[in-house]
Amino acid sequence: MLGSLRSIVQEVNAARNLTAVLEIIVHRVREIMHTRVCSVYLRDKQHGNYVLMATDGLNPKAVGQVHLAPGEGLVGNVVTREEPINLERAEAHPAFQYFPSTGEERFSAFLGTPIIHHRAVLGVLVVQQEEKRRFDEWEEAFLVTLSAQLAGVIAHAEATGLLACIGKQQRETHFSGIAASPGVAIGRVHIVTPHANLGTVPYSECEDVDTELALFQQALTAAQEEIREVGERLKSDLSPEERALFDAYISMLDDSSLAVEVCDRIQQQLSAQRAWAEVMLEHVRRFEAMSDSYFRDRAADVRDLGARVLMHLRQQQQSDRDFPDNTILIGEELTAAVLAEVPREKLIGAVSVKGSSNSHVAIIARAMGLPAVMGVQDLPYETIDGVDMVVDGYRGDLHIHPGAELKRRYDDIVKEEEQLARNLDHLAQLPAITSDGHRIRLMVNTGLMADVVRSLERGAEGVGLFRTEVPFLLRDRFPSEEEQREIYREQLEAFAPLPVTMRTLDIGGDKALAYFPIEETNPFLGWRGIRVTLDHPEIFLAQVRAMMKASLGLNNLRIMLPMISGLNELEAARKLVERAYRELLEEGYEIVMPPLGVMVEVPSAVYQVRELAVHADFISVGSNDLTQYLLAVDRNNSRVANIYHALHPAVLRALQEIVTAAHAVGTKVGICGELAGEPSGALLLVAMGYDMLSMNATNLPRIKATLRAVSRADIELLLKQVLQMNSPEQIESTVKGFLNEAGLKVSLQP
Repeated sequence: MLGSLRSIVQEVNAARNLTAVLEIIVHRVREIMHTRVCSVYLRDKQHGNYVLMATDGLNPKAVGQVHLAPGEGLVGNVVTREEPINLERAEAHPAFQYFPSTGEERFSAFLGTPIIHHRAVLGVLVVQQEEKRRFDEWEEAFLVTLSAQLAGVIAHAEATGLLACIGKQQRETHFSGIAASPGVAIGRVHIVTPHANLGTVPYSECEDVDTELALFQQALTAAQEEIREVGERLKSDLSPEERALFDAYISMLDDSSLAVEVCDRIQQQLSAQRAWAEVMLEHVRRFEAMSDSYFRDRAADVRDLGARVLMHLRQQQQSDRDFPDNTILIGEELTAAVLAEVPREKLIGAVSVKGSSNSHVAIIARAMGLPAVMGVQDLPYETIDGVDMVVDGYRGDLHIHPGAELKRRYDDIVKEEEQLARNLDHLAQLPAITSDGHRIRLMVNTGLMADVVRSLERGAEGVGLFRTEVPFLLRDRFPSEEEQREIYREQLEAFAPLPVTMRTLDIGGDKALAYFPIEETNPFLGWRGIRVTLDHPEIFLAQVRAMMKASLGLNNLRIMLPMISGLNELEAARKLVERAYRELLEEGYEIVMPPLGVMVEVPSAVYQVRELAVHADFISVGSNDLTQYLLAVDRNNSRVANIYHALHPAVLRALQEIVTAAHAVGTKVGICGELAGEPSGALLLVAMGYDMLSMNATNLPRIKATLRAVSRADIELLLKQVLQMNSPEQIESTVKGFLNEAGLKVSLQP
């Protein structure tokens, strides 16, 4: 059963369009289950009914002609019940409807299962038999499992089929994801895919067939030479069986039939990369389907061979590929390193198929002032390279091939944003002070030198969070102590005499170093943050020494420890910091011991804030992780993104408890999570008593304008009101209503 499921899903993943997907499903299911009929009904989004879209066993002329509303007929009942219907005599069921065009009067046994994606019934998968019998538990379980497996694939394939038409007709199409970084980008799509992965090669056509054929032949020759060289170099170290593998690779590449298959597809104007990937994946599937285990294992060899040639194809084409102006970067899972590859003046937007509004790349996008949308799981990104797109980072919307009217509306929003920004310029040198005189310190979260100028221009009063992991992420090895010192010195000098809070290395979770892999089943609950650096004191000491050396003569450094879950971790880290300080004094550095603070990000720290505050010089709340752990929601998982809510009552109560406990022992408390950069969050945090808010530079003027327009007395009443509420939606609506009544247009999204 599992093998059959895997085989169908693999075939569906390789299909070019929705029609091919549906044909594969009905033929393969009928074959595997030995039924007389298999049919697929899909939702018509425009009219809300379900249409027979493919069948193997019914009259093929009925495809596209049979329409059923939810609740109409057996298929409509599967939709409304959202569960399988398994009948021995379908014609005896009160909901049975006969459609003469299908020729289904011959069939009695009926089993229909819903295909559900993101809580919506996309369609119904049906099998039928002539004899009167009830499908057994195995058959029902198989169809239910297959429907669940195919739900996302069908949603993706449906969109892909639609886009295949749109690509020719230039019609507008809309996709929804998660709003990750505010703003609007109007530009052209550039797809990034993992290197040498046959399964992620985007569908693309070529304009010059002869050039593409030449590129393919060059890549094939280069791969052959590479394999021969490697085989020759390792000849003395390999057994005859292992050497035979290299011979097999060469033999396959020399096989003219393989090249002919690829060239035939290129002649049909497929790009060389796509043609090669399609042919090789078909060979992989043939090997995987073989009953002999030896030949099944050869599928991995074929995949590896395909990846080698693909790598050469990409190397040849990458040198010719330039990033266009107004680039919108799209990938299955974008990273900070990928964003850094695009010249900043050309990059205007980012879209990631995976991830959420609080994934690391989303935070980096906000810091860069880059409109971004995450978690667009149904986006057929492989098919839209080079097309025009609008990215709406406010609502999480994408518009492909936007028409003139849509572009005009979004142009108006961009102009409104620019005007608002100009209106806030005069606030840069003014303090963040409420209308009744309460002073708040506004600082910035940074990670790149590019952030510095923008932060200072917008009136930042220092750095509340410097992400030291960014230089680690952008290298292929650990940076040396001296390299780190130079990076930290630039930041400290740029902001001096304002304080710069440097977080020690925070890797793990969604921040992985290619040269220091951490493979875990549950990375967010595993080896990350302070846990890694305490286990590797050589990494921690080098970093802390570099920070202190960088602060020489400036004395504006503050060190912050991430992911602290208890007092023992703080004490262990303080001993290492003090050791590094003593070593530097002995080496002749005239430095002062920097303040040492802790981040409150895990629930255990919330309930130990008083003890931590006694032993720390300051407290800073990481609201992104704190929200994740309190709500048990992986902030990178778009499936549960709607549950992640920074204004959840439990989160707000925890935030209030933290600041109250820390102030009780005289320790100042700041917050450097994304909540501080949202007007709604900033109001509530100031009302709670937070001493410092740290945010990305893009949001700083808006937050300052918001706070200067309200009184602390009024927002304390607002806080008292929302702390009595039970739902985040009600809280969000109440705070937005407050902003609206206060006439704070600048605080509301356009």
